[in-house]
Amino acid sequence: MTATRIQVPLLDLKAQYATLRDEIRPVVDEIFESQWFIGGPHVGGLEEEVAAYVGAKHAVGVTSGTDALLLSMWALGVEPGDEVITSPYTFFATVGSMARLGVVPRFVDIDPTTYNLDVNQVAAVMNDKTKLIAPVHLYGQCVDMDALNKLACDAGISTLEDAAQAIGSRTPSGGKAGSLGHVACFSFFPSKNLGGAGDGGMITTNDGDLAHKMSVMRNHGMEPKYYHKMNGGNFRLDALQAGVLRVKLKHLDAWHEGRRKNAADYRRLFADRGLLDQVTLPHEIDGGYHIYNQFIIRVDPAKRDPLVKYLHDHSIGAEIYYPVPCHLQECFSEWGYKVGDFPESERAALQTLAIPIYPELTDEQKEAVVDTIAEGLSSIS
Repeated sequence: MTATRIQVPLLDLKAQYATLRDEIRPVVDEIFESQWFIGGPHVGGLEEEVAAYVGAKHAVGVTSGTDALLLSMWALGVEPGDEVITSPYTFFATVGSMARLGVVPRFVDIDPTTYNLDVNQVAAVMNDKTKLIAPVHLYGQCVDMDALNKLACDAGISTLEDAAQAIGSRTPSGGKAGSLGHVACFSFFPSKNLGGAGDGGMITTNDGDLAHKMSVMRNHGMEPKYYHKMNGGNFRLDALQAGVLRVKLKHLDAWHEGRRKNAADYRRLFADRGLLDQVTLPHEIDGGYHIYNQFIIRVDPAKRDPLVKYLHDHSIGAEIYYPVPCHLQECFSEWGYKVGDFPESERAALQTLAIPIYPELTDEQKEAVVDTIAEGLSSIS
């Protein structure tokens, strides 16, 4: 089999922008004409629209998904010596934000089928130092928040959803990421399903007092101007980002459906090519709604890195999320974790890769991706 030699990037933001240029440019021009770059109607409007979209009462726009995590934990009173339960298999920001607050995370391994926190292991690591449970809705699929919320409620602590990759995802009961815990954090990094023209983030919550506190803290703790009732920082969402995101939010559900169609097409193509004995495809929770921020496949660990190289050599986008789990990152070596502590996370780091899933993919491109994977696997000894 010889794969079609067409280029398929991992993500094609130019293709998305081509469909939105006539909507985005007038908004950008309006903001420049007004010169209202900090705060203003677009930031407030986006906050209202995101809150409504996820089913939360309040939303607070911030500079990035990383700062959303940092500000949320800071506002919740997480302090040095506290423990926060989370997954070691996640983007660095989840754990890096905790480290910046002096917290040593209490890691729980992942469920190998969903890559999300294994909720069945959480109770065993809770103790009187546990301040927060902070699961990650990884790759666009929700964690079982009902189980985690019960554990947290019984212990008198809060839950924080790291929903950076999951805006629009739903649980089998219909709850949306961002409305399932005490507080939730989103990223609008350009590669996300809802991505800005730079960095941006959002925090959602049903707690009005917490939302107000975070809205003050994001602006150096000022209320009113130059009067500081609390400490804070510069965590403000730019009006330009908010304006662009308001345009994109209107298209988000259609983009989700495009990604889900592509995922279904991939499942058919991998089956048609007889690859299901060599490639493990993403697992969808029954009744849930996976938004496929990434389409993650698993292969023999001896073949994973050569396959990624083969795909790159043949103009097919592929990426490894994440090659080193957080507990094994060099900058966290002082915590004393070692290889073997979280075996499912470590296996996922050695076996997984992401392939293109963006909604603008053509049928020809999807076929080229799968055919090149088949060709690559057969060529690797």
